[in-house]
Amino acid sequence: MKDDEIELEKRLKRMSGQGVNLYLEGKPSSPEEIARKYFVCEDAVYMPDFVMDEKGKLTQVRYDRVKCR
Repeated sequence: MKDDEIELEKRLKRMSGQGVNLYLEGKPSSPEEIARKYFVCEDAVYMPDFVMDEKGKLTQVRYDRVKCR
């Protein structure tokens, strides 16, 4: 596991612990799964979308695959 992957997993775990829901390709996901896919995929990039509620509180982070070329 690379340092960047470990750091992303830690950040996602903190967010999840604060009640933020995590999604990967539209499905609920774990910090571990998101971090692994984020750094392993060679033909695509996963982009995070940060979803806020009406008060500006972060409620969801959605990672969706964006095709490269």
